[in-house]
Amino acid sequence: MSILVNKSSKVLVQGFTGTEGTFHASQMIEYGTTVVGGVTPNKGGTTHLDRKVYNTVDSCVKETGANVSIIFVPPSFAADAIMEAADAGVALVICITEGIPVQDMVKVKNFLQGRGTRLIGPNCPGVITAGECKVGIMPGFVFKKGRIGIVSKSGTLTYEAADQVAKAGLGISTAVGIGGDPIIGTTTKEAVELFMNDADTDAIVMIGEIGGGMEAEAAHWIKASGNKKPVVGFIAGQTAPPGRRMGHAGAIVGGAEDTAAAKMKIMAECGIHVVSSPADIGKTMAGIM
Repeated sequence: MSILVNKSSKVLVQGFTGTEGTFHASQMIEYGTTVVGGVTPNKGGTTHLDRKVYNTVDSCVKETGANVSIIFVPPSFAADAIMEAADAGVALVICITEGIPVQDMVKVKNFLQGRGTRLIGPNCPGVITAGECKVGIMPGFVFKKGRIGIVSKSGTLTYEAADQVAKAGLGISTAVGIGGDPIIGTTTKEAVELFMNDADTDAIVMIGEIGGGMEAEAAHWIKASGNKKPVVGFIAGQTAPPGRRMGHAGAIVGGAEDTAAAKMKIMAECGIHVVSSPADIGKTMAGIM
């Protein structure tokens, strides 16, 4: 089993009939993902992309047995969509939406505590298990099947890393885009831990960026748990000025530990193979393997 999603995952799409939902759902179906239906309020009972549309997540789950949800809902309604999916007992919720207010995500984070739902994102590209299941917006053809796991805050760097790993003669088990917002459902450390415990993953690419302490937390955990699998690390934003938000809402240097240099130093001290350019990810991984 890879992590999070595989060929037996049953996926529902929230915001199914919208432009984004329609485009990406059809791409997911084309990849071979089992999309069982979708949710758009007030459109229940109709069909879309040859699949049934439901008014609520609950009714979709009861009828289809969906256990994964992907959210293409506008920012002002997205938090509610996450909570609705969790309330319906969906085990894995992947939120693509960018621009959800931080205040809303604080409520979501509290709501999810003690529930059996894992959230990936928001503001993320999703999750793909190469050759089996794509739940996200990433270009499927880039991901060749293999035994390297990717965890990344950045969408485009996820695809870049996957492409390089493939060109180096290796492939991807699962790639997880955790999202670039300040409050996200699954941290770098949690994703790395899933890969460390996955029998189908031999090594990990960990891509972070300036802002927050997630990469340092992951690095310390990797060292404390005995560096079980090799990890190649990269931090984006090496030239970013302090105090200026760079692209992602969470990418802002707030303190000395938030800079790229500080994170790279901590990662190297914890036994991670740190590269200073994303162009070196593939060849460094090939060298280690």
